[in-house]
Amino acid sequence: MKVAAILLLVVATASAWPNFALNDQVEVPTAKKQQDVLRLLYKVNEPIRTENFNPAADLSHYTDGGKAVKRLLHEIEDHRVLEKHHYFSLFNNRHREEALFLFDVLIHSDDWNTAVANAAYFRERLNEGVFVYAIYVTVIHAKLADHIVLPPLYEITPHLFTNSEVINQAYSAKMTQTPGKFHMSFTGTKRNPEQRVAYFGEDIGLNVHHVTWHMDYPFWWKDSYGYHLDRKGELFFWVHHQLTVRFDSERLSNHLNLVDELYWDRPIVEGFAPHTTYKYGGEFPSRPDNVRFSDVDGVARIRDLIITESRIRDAIAHGYVTGHDGERIDIRNEHGIDVLGDVIESSEYSPNPEYYGQLHNLAHIVLGRQGDPHGKFNMPPGVMEHFETATRDPAFFRLHKYMDNIFKEHKDSLPPYTAQDVEFPGVAVNTVGVKGNLKTFFEDFEFDLTNAVDDAPEVDDVPISAVVSRLNHEPFTLTFDVTNNNGGDLFATFRVFLCPRHDANGILFTLNEGLHTGDNHVERKSSDASTTVPDIPSFHTLIEKADAAVASGSDLDLSEYTRSCGIPNRLLLPKGNTQGLDFALVVAVTDGSKDAAIEGLEKDEHGGTHAQCGIHGEVYPDKRPLGFPLDRQIPDERVLLKFPNIHKEVVTVHFDDHHDDH
Repeated sequence: MKVAAILLLVVATASAWPNFALNDQVEVPTAKKQQDVLRLLYKVNEPIRTENFNPAADLSHYTDGGKAVKRLLHEIEDHRVLEKHHYFSLFNNRHREEALFLFDVLIHSDDWNTAVANAAYFRERLNEGVFVYAIYVTVIHAKLADHIVLPPLYEITPHLFTNSEVINQAYSAKMTQTPGKFHMSFTGTKRNPEQRVAYFGEDIGLNVHHVTWHMDYPFWWKDSYGYHLDRKGELFFWVHHQLTVRFDSERLSNHLNLVDELYWDRPIVEGFAPHTTYKYGGEFPSRPDNVRFSDVDGVARIRDLIITESRIRDAIAHGYVTGHDGERIDIRNEHGIDVLGDVIESSEYSPNPEYYGQLHNLAHIVLGRQGDPHGKFNMPPGVMEHFETATRDPAFFRLHKYMDNIFKEHKDSLPPYTAQDVEFPGVAVNTVGVKGNLKTFFEDFEFDLTNAVDDAPEVDDVPISAVVSRLNHEPFTLTFDVTNNNGGDLFATFRVFLCPRHDANGILFTLNEGLHTGDNHVERKSSDASTTVPDIPSFHTLIEKADAAVASGSDLDLSEYTRSCGIPNRLLLPKGNTQGLDFALVVAVTDGSKDAAIEGLEKDEHGGTHAQCGIHGEVYPDKRPLGFPLDRQIPDERVLLKFPNIHKEVVTVHFDDHHDDH
């Protein structure tokens, strides 16, 4: 049965918008899919009109027989869904439930046109934040959406990335029909030492990385959605570990002490004033300095979080986690970190959330509510209750230093690596070098604010954008001279760690290459790091390319941007300082035949950001623990560095504070 879906989007350029129609077309070109997704995400706060489409008219279009779509329709008919023009928070159980209702509908749509027609239909009937989140996680995880590039979130929901002053200026510009570029400053003043590192926590690319990783590895994910998220718990540890120690590197670059962990029985030393507003719902709440933790009504008591922490630490001390049915799950092994990550987060993969609780997720909510813990002032959620905004608050890094130290207890309970674990007989790293300068600088970056302001009758859009200063670095290439005395070609893994001289945990990226017999000279460009991604093109650029490809019937190749999970490639280096900050560059060349978790890795290293984000629906390609061989206790650095396949070099990162003058 054919069901027609005709959509008219009420925008100034409505005539240029395509209609979506449910038909028997088997294969939809990628360009058309890209165009559809972008149209669905354009001005999500504005109304659209759908006609002649009934999502439940033909249930043969759904892989679940229409179960999900009937449930969502029932919720809407009973007026139980969150109203439009209201804030959305993933940490709110009901908000998340509604987003997953729509995700269920879309993930169970059997063909592209059914998914798009449903998305358009429910966009008009669901909260805007619910809709955007469901669209993003669907495109990330649905096989139907392979090769689709999602536009940068800071252009879709700019309120979560832009301060209130800029938003106000954007509204004024539109109402007066005056184009404008508005410079966005970081929060705080020079009286606040934390201001020195605000450029990192408030970096919009870092904010997108954090929220996107949590979309790639959502805590609510169940394997019934289509596949298993391999090593999800370990990646949760790894990604937040890297964020935390990288923050430490930025602090060292700015003459600040390493960030201290959070303590439930001590004050939260650093307050935070976000200077950010919701699209609807008021200002993000502030938190003054030296606030002592209060119980949050209806969410958690501090003593319960302390009990949860104690249970987790007991599990680490005993070497096992207790499962649902009382079974012992051994964690004193290289896979234990994966179980522990699921427990601490707590994700759907946690073996016993009833006992071990939700330490990470509840801590985010508790921190976000400390400005109004008892709901006395009916304040909206704080920045810690959104993955998009959480890293803005210095308390985010204190929270994750606290959790990182719990993970470290586990890692310290494991025996140090043996010679058999680490050595690569016959292979020696002779020299490590850098082509180019390890030099950082600040640059201006401009992004569009069209979606930040409401439409009004007879008021046309005008060009409005925000300009923000962000950290970048000059391109560089790492070089390695390695000798292979084994008489034949070998498959080798290059693991590269950049660590502040005073902290052995500042892990940035991993490299993989192959070794021929004899001497090898290996080079790896900074742009090829397996943890980073380039800037996603702007919404305007994406729609321009998609429209042109659809109009001409040509292919659309945006493969460079299809995986948005990863650290921005311009953040590969810490800032350093003008005098030059020394770092230890540690290179470990290990036996690829022992490392590979999948076949054919020596021919295809899978590129992209697999070291940071894995590969969807596939086994993580490297079977070694993340951070190997520096993730466990190193009783004596000299013992580790005696192996010829491990090399340490001191490098210096310089910050150029006159870059704009060049």
